[in-house]
Amino acid sequence: MTAFLRFYDLTKSYYEGDMQRVVLQNAHAKFQPGEMTAIIGKSGSGKSTLLNLISGIDAPDSGQIWVDGRDLASLSERERTLFRRAHIGFIFQFFNLIPTLTVGENISLPLELNRVPHAQAQKKAKDFLDSVGLVDRWATFPEKLSGGEQQRVALARALVHDPLLILADEPTGNLDEETGAQVMSLLAKLTREQGRTLLMVTHSVEAASYADRVLRLSHGQLVTER
Repeated sequence: MTAFLRFYDLTKSYYEGDMQRVVLQNAHAKFQPGEMTAIIGKSGSGKSTLLNLISGIDAPDSGQIWVDGRDLASLSERERTLFRRAHIGFIFQFFNLIPTLTVGENISLPLELNRVPHAQAQKKAKDFLDSVGLVDRWATFPEKLSGGEQQRVALARALVHDPLLILADEPTGNLDEETGAQVMSLLAKLTREQGRTLLMVTHSVEAASYADRVLRLSHGQLVTER
């Protein structure tokens, strides 16, 4: 089976004052379509940097990143932005919902950005809100929701535009253990129902247990944990 996501010789470093810190060093990995993968590692090991490179938010110093046959490293910044908007869904530790938009408007936003007609966007957003059990909160603002409810809205927003790839950065990191388990169970269910490829970075052993495969990022390299 052809790898849906793959990267080769991926290198990224940053300067902290006069010191160069290498975060990724000739890293490589392959991910199959529909695979759910967790990446674990110490704080500062480069997990979030890796997601930023895969999504095209940041560009590598060297190496190639292929998503569904597209080499992201060869695209311009604008091309990467358009690719990300159309094909990648994000889930963040701190939810990143827009506080001035209602729940419905937050979920509809990816569709509006991709120029889906308004009526169609509204219907699809409501369907996804229903799938996370919060259809009655359509007109509510995020500040009125609990952390778990906000993350469920964030799941709906990440999935609503049928992304090829879902990237989750510590999706349970701001939730208590019980709520985190509920969110992970829902994320795994929705991801698998839609046959999406999910790449998640996490400190949580419990969250990683939902993955098909676990990789560890250590010394700039990805190694198989299980």
